[in-house]
Amino acid sequence: MKVQPYIKIHLLILVVFFFTWSSAQQVINVESLRKVTDSSKWSGSISLNLSLVKNTTSIFGISNDFNLQYNNKKSLYLLVSNFNLQRLSGNAFINNGSQHFRYNLKVSEIIKLEAFLQGQYDEVSDITFRGLVGFGPRFKLSKSDNYRFYLGTLCMYEYEESKTTNQNIYLRDFRGSMYFSFSMYPTPDIAIVGTTYYQPLLDTLKDYRISSEASVSFKIIKNLSFLTTFVYMYDAFPVINIPKTQYQLTNGIVYTFD
Repeated sequence: MKVQPYIKIHLLILVVFFFTWSSAQQVINVESLRKVTDSSKWSGSISLNLSLVKNTTSIFGISNDFNLQYNNKKSLYLLVSNFNLQRLSGNAFINNGSQHFRYNLKVSEIIKLEAFLQGQYDEVSDITFRGLVGFGPRFKLSKSDNYRFYLGTLCMYEYEESKTTNQNIYLRDFRGSMYFSFSMYPTPDIAIVGTTYYQPLLDTLKDYRISSEASVSFKIIKNLSFLTTFVYMYDAFPVINIPKTQYQLTNGIVYTFD
């Protein structure tokens, strides 16, 4: 397959920005990165978020998300990478990041089969490494391209290395990964996207995680938008001394190409 020259230029710009600003948020909302396409083509985006908080302490944060998608109508390939960096006044930098690859195979207009691989780390939550591999069906609940709703029911294997004050902890578990997502485009310049994941441990259902992300973007100029995102995370059994609930609100800009 021959890649058009203007696509190569966009890819070069994205690569330069990615390695220059290598920083982003921990939770991966894959639904916010999927893109509806009417033909076989590449698409993608890169976003940059900055934050500065001053109260009893100073907190500076910078984050970056990068994704690249190829869709040939029968199959969809999605690569996502993000990194988040924060600095507390007088303390060292703390960061988290993740890389995610997902494949979708179209079975019918309603059903797709999907599989994914993910690796991540999170110093804030004392997670040295978490590796995930999963698969399952994805159901399309609506027919409109402007108002889309989906339900996913996946099973995944999880390997996790974490640390406490006295020891390192290693976990190997099977979890469910169910999600409901929506993507709404009330006008050509506004996008509202949300996803909620529920991930219980299959042999201990009271051990579960919930993560929810909602974002609103407003187009500034062609291919450039302003993005506001809220992320909520709950872990019934987190690493020791880590709070069960975490949340984050970010504002930034996102550049897209197709």
